[in-house]
Amino acid sequence: MRLIRGLGAAVLVALAVALPASAQASAPSTAALQAALQALHLYSGYVDGVAGPLTRTAVIALQKRHGLSVDGVAGPQTRRALGWRGRPGLGSRVMTAGARGWDVAALQFLLQRAGDGPGRADGLFGPLTEAAVTRAQSAAGITVDGAAGSETIAALRGGSPPPSAPDPSGPVRFLRPVPGPTGDGFGAPRSDHVHQGIDFPVPYGTPVKAAGVGTTIYAGYNYGGFGNLVVVQHRLGYTTWYAHLSSIVTAVGQAVNGGTLLGYVGSTGNSTGPHLHFEVRRYDTPIDPAPLLLATVARPGGAAAGTRLECRHGQREHQRAPHGADWIARERLCGSR
Repeated sequence: MRLIRGLGAAVLVALAVALPASAQASAPSTAALQAALQALHLYSGYVDGVAGPLTRTAVIALQKRHGLSVDGVAGPQTRRALGWRGRPGLGSRVMTAGARGWDVAALQFLLQRAGDGPGRADGLFGPLTEAAVTRAQSAAGITVDGAAGSETIAALRGGSPPPSAPDPSGPVRFLRPVPGPTGDGFGAPRSDHVHQGIDFPVPYGTPVKAAGVGTTIYAGYNYGGFGNLVVVQHRLGYTTWYAHLSSIVTAVGQAVNGGTLLGYVGSTGNSTGPHLHFEVRRYDTPIDPAPLLLATVARPGGAAAGTRLECRHGQREHQRAPHGADWIARERLCGSR
């Protein structure tokens, strides 16, 4: 699979249309880059946090314009070429009314993703952005002052602990979303990036099941290369991604169990043939799914083979595992939120 790097989201139409509340978790840094390139009339796509081919083409155009090394990667020199729109980084300061820059655009995208943003990501901290920050702070139960510092950013990211923090409720494991062998794995080289997930080369129309308990936060077509895409939010900052589907049967906001039908295998988007591209991300960062996958394949109805009880969010009951294994947490059978 020729997967394009980056994170997907519901669309923020160029310079005008706000990102809907149904948007998925995305990379605010990529969105800030897209907003800057868009303001320079180099990028004509959506500000969606997905570093797809349009984003890379725009970066190359910027690099050529400024006589930089052309590699399509927005490194330090390329960001300097963006002027004030390329700095400072998100989290490096407290943003208040009148601020402008990369971090403001990233903040605006986080607000849009939360469903109550200023209307567009333009990198300018004006009255609409300040009002959106105030509403977000009030909703999160934190200090309401209209200034966006680390506490506000953390709340907009989901209030999750940093990746280095210990997991409070045990290891996260996921069921296999489809039966069958795996193909290209995490880190496999591509012409312009590395593979960020695992491919399952299974036939067209194979049912794709949720890998664990969670909530669907994106269900639709992604123009960054994923094609028909479903993203499920789990606990502890984890999301699972199901790409190139022929069709989607889940909807944003739907609670799912391990085994809930999400869609069917296809070859939409940047794909060379029918397969499921499966990703696991934590705090917006792709990680290798292999160590987190159980041997058990997700089954219809939200339960794995060998289970008798329905998985329900918040339950921690124990039951007999398949094949007479020791007693294990329901979480390890039904996947993790």
